[in-house]
Amino acid sequence: MHQYASQDKIPGGGVGLAAPQDGQSSCQFFSDGRRKVDYVLVFYQRKQISVRGSDRLHRLSAPPHPPHRLSVISNGSSTLSGPVGGLGCAAGQRSAGDGEVCVDLAVEVELEADPAEGEMVLIREEFEARLLEAGLEMERDTEVRVYGPSFTRLHVPWQVLSREAEFLKIKIPTKKSYDLKQENGFSASLSEFWRKVNQPFQPNIPQLGHSTTKQLSHCFSRDKLHLFNITSKDTFFDNATRSRIVYEILRRTACTRTSQSMGITTLIAKGVYDSAFPLHDGDYKVVGHSERNDRQLLHDEWARYGAFYKYQPVDLIRKYFGEKIGLYFAWLGVYTQLLIPASMVGIIVFCYGCYTVDMDVPSLEMCDKQQNFTMCPLCDGVCDYWHLSTACGTARASHLFDNPATVFFAIFMSLWVATFLEHWKRRQISLNHSWDLTGLEEEEDHPRPKYETVLLQKRQMMRNKEKKNEKKKKKKKKIETGVEKLTWRDRLPGYLINISSILFMFGLTFSAVFGVIVYRIVVSALMAMSPDPETKSNVRVTVTATAVIINLVVILILDEIYGAVAVWLTELEIPRTESNFEQHLILKAFLLKFMNAYAPIFYVAFFKGRFAGRPGDYVYVFNDYRMEECAPGGCLIELCIQLSIIMVGKQLIQNNVFEIGIPKLKKLIRAWKGKGISLEEREEQRARPPQQWNLDYTLVPFEGLTPEYMEMIIQFGFVSLFVASFPLAPLFALLNNVIEIRLDAKKFVTELRRPDAVQAKDIGIWYNILSGMGKFSVIINAFVISFTSDFIPRLVYQYMYSQTGTMHGFIDHTLSHFNVSNFRPGNAPTSSYLPETTVCRYKDYREPPWSAEAYQFSKTYWAVLAARLAFVILFQNLVMFLSLLVAWVIPDVPKNISEQLKREKTLLVDVFLREEKEKFHLLQSLFSSKDQPSQGHPDTAHFRTLPLGLSQGLGQPPGGEGGESRVRCRAASFSQFTRQMSMSPSNDAARHTAV
Repeated sequence: MHQYASQDKIPGGGVGLAAPQDGQSSCQFFSDGRRKVDYVLVFYQRKQISVRGSDRLHRLSAPPHPPHRLSVISNGSSTLSGPVGGLGCAAGQRSAGDGEVCVDLAVEVELEADPAEGEMVLIREEFEARLLEAGLEMERDTEVRVYGPSFTRLHVPWQVLSREAEFLKIKIPTKKSYDLKQENGFSASLSEFWRKVNQPFQPNIPQLGHSTTKQLSHCFSRDKLHLFNITSKDTFFDNATRSRIVYEILRRTACTRTSQSMGITTLIAKGVYDSAFPLHDGDYKVVGHSERNDRQLLHDEWARYGAFYKYQPVDLIRKYFGEKIGLYFAWLGVYTQLLIPASMVGIIVFCYGCYTVDMDVPSLEMCDKQQNFTMCPLCDGVCDYWHLSTACGTARASHLFDNPATVFFAIFMSLWVATFLEHWKRRQISLNHSWDLTGLEEEEDHPRPKYETVLLQKRQMMRNKEKKNEKKKKKKKKIETGVEKLTWRDRLPGYLINISSILFMFGLTFSAVFGVIVYRIVVSALMAMSPDPETKSNVRVTVTATAVIINLVVILILDEIYGAVAVWLTELEIPRTESNFEQHLILKAFLLKFMNAYAPIFYVAFFKGRFAGRPGDYVYVFNDYRMEECAPGGCLIELCIQLSIIMVGKQLIQNNVFEIGIPKLKKLIRAWKGKGISLEEREEQRARPPQQWNLDYTLVPFEGLTPEYMEMIIQFGFVSLFVASFPLAPLFALLNNVIEIRLDAKKFVTELRRPDAVQAKDIGIWYNILSGMGKFSVIINAFVISFTSDFIPRLVYQYMYSQTGTMHGFIDHTLSHFNVSNFRPGNAPTSSYLPETTVCRYKDYREPPWSAEAYQFSKTYWAVLAARLAFVILFQNLVMFLSLLVAWVIPDVPKNISEQLKREKTLLVDVFLREEKEKFHLLQSLFSSKDQPSQGHPDTAHFRTLPLGLSQGLGQPPGGEGGESRVRCRAASFSQFTRQMSMSPSNDAARHTAV
């Protein structure tokens, strides 16, 4: 137990003491006010207990408490030198003279006959004892809680920090720096001008600024402390790094009572601990004129809606939350910035449609009452013939989005996707270099608690099975328990449930879409029967708007259900590691939510009106209701309405209202659960100043970045997949993201517990999803332009059928004829305002009734279909080629980063060569001074531990003396040199190389 004494006893000015820094609250420290709380473990007392006992003094050599007792360590002023109650505690230690005593509250806590609670107490004691063995220092609450959370605070001293930083290969800036390459001439003037223009948009961060130098970084090593600028060991590692080191220790610390290899994640899953989290850097509100801490800087310069116009302080976000969260906000920032040019082009395309709507010949022909196109009824029996000019408004609105500029915009957005992905790759590499993530190795993932539990059950079953076989055969056999991992057979039931459940969810999504289709058909028929002429005239608008709202509500409800189902299905697969679990979860959630969000839009874009039939031969649903058709102006305007309402509504309700409301609701629920605390305890808590760990515990736990990414990925689909039908989609996405960034920032800074700092080089599988959606968007936009819009039919008419080479006569060309005498019984209008009608028109390319092949597809239909398919092939190949060209032209690694990487590598080699040369000269001077009294050659025995070249440099002949064969010398380690040098008290320069 001597390890406890060496770790628990901390001198007054030693390494383990950390006075509160500027901007840091004293409530973030141990009771001595000097050692910082790096991590907090929380367990929740849910059972009522009986408490008895009184204060007493005892020696630290007291034996551990029996299993049925719970010892609460006091935060008194005495120094601990050993374990107490089965735990070594370094809480509240101060020198108390020669005698080392501790005030223990000596409280005997008797659980009310709950063996499970007693087992958890023992597991906690064992786990915390192992943490102390690992070198962490610990402090517990002084009071005994009969109900509510109890906190165990952890501090990591310098010895443990340096050891773990070396194991984790954390890169630290060294003293060596170099000048960055400066621009010259016109480029320098342009950069300076751009910097001045951007200055008002930069956050007011003290460390942020244009630097002309960069420090070399190297993996931390205790053998090379002289390379690093260690002004204070207490602040050398920032808070995020300290908490990351503690989390690594917590994660790998095993507890034998759980029969599993993992640490804190298993204990939280089993309910031994309620939660574990690092502390925030004090309050986010600035009090007085004190220097702002990192949390306050982030709140003032990033998490306020008033800072919406400023750039994000990405480096400070990474410093406070870690690289993984920093990369998310950096990616969101790049995406939002590149939405600006896309929005501007979309607005230009929309304005072009507005400007040319009065010059569009097909729209003018539809609105011309003199044309007098009598259209066939929209429903059977009750619907009358109608004039095409009544759909003038729909035709004009359709032109706003269905015009020649739309094709250009679809090509532009496909290239925009490629540019965005390439730009993000460059930005990501720049951040990797800036954040010292270059060459970062993948850390080994520990098994998940669920995986280890199932593996343990499998091993137990194997043992039981072999024992039964032994009893039957009555022979002694060695029991093999070496089940290393789960096989596909163990996961087969989970896979089968996954496949069947996903297929069921797809069926549920399609059923919801079909239900809305039936709603549209039924309501359209009912409204058409209305005697009110105003109701009849607004049938299409009313039905379309209400159906889209129903679609939106269904999408929001199913979205939440699918998110929970994806988690459940992923658990059934029993992934081994957290990274595997996250990847499987992302794929399932994306697949389900993608189908849910886009199924109604796919229906309107590619299926609506395709299978409605023709007059006299319509397709019916339930034998009574006719399949719905597109509006006279085409389905593109309905696709635009569907896309805009779903996109805007989903962003407003789900991305913003839910994100604000759900965390507050969870906070209210946690506060409601805390009402079980007694009145006396509540009054006592009000009397005491709130500690940071109490404040952070009331915040909402961080649940990962998957929901945040998923919102943006679905939005990216709205922007890229169907952008040909709604050019204003990038604008609405931009407006949403400006709010989304500040909303997420406020949530992370003020409403969530501080997440563990996790290193990451990239955004992971999300990049592959973005790349796949970018390629898929090319295909979707090609089909939208070809089959949903009238772009191809107009081209075919203008260049193949128009007598004048203009669009005059296009509407008449697209309308087929139908003889009303060919209506089936019950299909013709029962009463009509146009009784003299003999032929009505409908939109299709079919032979007229006087043709030999009446009502069959005409040659024009096949010509238009061929042109549409040819356009799809041409569009896809052209855009794919241009996208590859963009990817080839834009290099993944910026030129300046590539040059800096080469230069840093050369400088690091120079630094280490210079260090080796200095060591060589030190050794040479050391041995030369020893051999000066003897005028002969140096003793050969001294050089048996030196390399051959070094022996020759100090005077040893290559072949030895007297022509003897050369002795092969063993290479010496630096530790051997330093042990020899440390014998000389005058050699102060060698102290920094000692191990």
